[in-house]
Amino acid sequence: MSLRPRSGEHVPPLTAQIARGSNPGGTTAIWIRDRLDGLWCDEDFADWYPRDGRPGLSPAQLATFCVLRFLLGLSDRQAAEAVRCRIDFKYAMAMELDDPGFHHSVLADFRDRLAEDGRADHLLDLVLARLKEAGLVRERTTQRTDSTHVLAAVRDLTRLELITEAVRAALEETADASPHLLDGLIDEDWGLRYGRPIRLGKNPRSP
Repeated sequence: MSLRPRSGEHVPPLTAQIARGSNPGGTTAIWIRDRLDGLWCDEDFADWYPRDGRPGLSPAQLATFCVLRFLLGLSDRQAAEAVRCRIDFKYAMAMELDDPGFHHSVLADFRDRLAEDGRADHLLDLVLARLKEAGLVRERTTQRTDSTHVLAAVRDLTRLELITEAVRAALEETADASPHLLDGLIDEDWGLRYGRPIRLGKNPRSP
């Protein structure tokens, strides 16, 4: 998968018009685009991708997506749905109104690339520099970031969702094929935990 940078990408006029008209006071997503120019551009990720291969999604869009997901406490699925349905998300990511977005599973590859040595710290440095340019951080202030813990928390959250979904799927298959095997095992707590698809709306506050 290769990178085809979208140099000088701007918010489509119709997206900007409707986003501002429907949100005159602005939203977090609109504020990020207006004040920080979307945080990143595709050229910032040039060394993440090979020169040849099928063009991939815009890494600047995916990185902005991850920030919005974290700020609003959304799961991958919920955030991907927001990209499809929310005008302010399309505005923040410079997308056309009819852009269908992307499947939430593409974040796995992006996180793998982000986890490689030094990349997360480099992105955080870029954001810090742009926050300073926007006057949101004082020039002489020391900022500390610990991307290791951030990446670990993301992995743990993804694994928790995958494990819970795997158990739920196994229970459904067992209930369909040999329901008697679940007699005496399944109680109300199991039903609450595995009776419907897992949706981790917010990051856990404790282990």
